Amino acid sequence: MPSLAVFEAAGRHLNFSGAARELGTTQPAVSHHMSWLETELGCLLFRRLHRGVSLTPEGRVLFDAVSSSRQAIEHALTEIHNRSGRKLVNIATDYGFAGDWLIPHLAALPSSVSDVEVRIVASQSAIDPRTEAADFVILLGSGQWPGCVSTLLFRETVYAVASPLFLAKCGPVKNAAELARLRLLHLESRDRCPWLTWSGWFAGHGVALNSRQGDFFFNTYSLVQQAAIAGQGIALGWRPLIDHAIHAGLLVPVLDQPVSTDMGYYLVEGANRSTPPAFARFRDWLVAECARAGAGPRAKSTSETPRKPDGVRQSG
Repeated sequence: MPSLAVFEAAGRHLNFSGAARELGTTQPAVSHHMSWLETELGCLLFRRLHRGVSLTPEGRVLFDAVSSSRQAIEHALTEIHNRSGRKLVNIATDYGFAGDWLIPHLAALPSSVSDVEVRIVASQSAIDPRTEAADFVILLGSGQWPGCVSTLLFRETVYAVASPLFLAKCGPVKNAAELARLRLLHLESRDRCPWLTWSGWFAGHGVALNSRQGDFFFNTYSLVQQAAIAGQGIALGWRPLIDHAIHAGLLVPVLDQPVSTDMGYYLVEGANRSTPPAFARFRDWLVAECARAGAGPRAKSTSETPRKPDGVRQSG
C-alpha cells in the first residue's frame, strides 16, 4: 500500500483509525506508514493529539498536493468509465449527509436511474465545488459558490438530541438554560465551521454558553452521533439527517424547539458543465427525494456576489 495514499486518507480523516477503516487495514499499519514517510522527509507531517491528529505546516503542503493529484486521478477514471459506456456518477459530500441520509435513501432509486453507478466520496474537510473532481457536490452552506449553480435540498434545522437512556438518567429538560448544565457533545473541524455550533444553537434560544468542563469533542459527526446513542451526552441533530435515528428510538429531541438558520444543504454543480442525461435523471431523483423529506428545492445561480448569512432563529 503506497504511503502517500495512506497519508492522503489520514489527512482527510485526521484520524489514523478512520483512515485504517477506509483502507481496510489497521491503525498500527497506518501509523507505521506515517512514521516511515516522516523519517524519509525529515519532518513531522502530523501532530499527534489526544483525539486524532492535525496536519503540521509541512503536512498541509504535502496534503494539498496529494489531494489535488487524487482528484485529478478520480476525474480521469470517471472520464474513462464514461467513454467505456459506464454511467458512473461521482458525489462528494460530508460524512453526515452521506451516512445519515444519502446511503439509506439509495435503496429508493427508481428504475429510471437503475443504470447509473454511484460513487460517494465523503470528507469532514472543507470541499470546494469549483475544484472537486465530482459530478455533484452536496454541501452545507449559504448557497453561494461563484461559477456554480446550487439547488437547496434542506434548510438547516437543528435539534438537541440524546438517547432515551440519557434523558431517563438526567430527568426531563424544560428549557435551554437547563440543557446547558448537561454534558454536550461537540463536532470539531480544522476548517471554519459552516454548520451551527452549540454556541449558535444556545444563542438562538437566548442563552449564553459560558466556560464549560466535562464536554466531549469529536472530529466526525458519526462519532458524535454514536456517543449520543451510547448515552454519553447531548448532541446537535440536523433534520432530516437524524430522522432514521429518531424513528428507530435511538435518539429523541431533548426540547421541542429547534433552531433554524439561513444556511442549508445544497446540491452544487458547475454552471458551465454539461450534464449527461443519466446524471440529470439521478439529480432530479435526488432533489425530489429530498423535497419529500423536507424543504422543497430552489435553484439559483451562485455567480453573483455572496451574501452574508443572516444568523439563526428559533423555530416554533
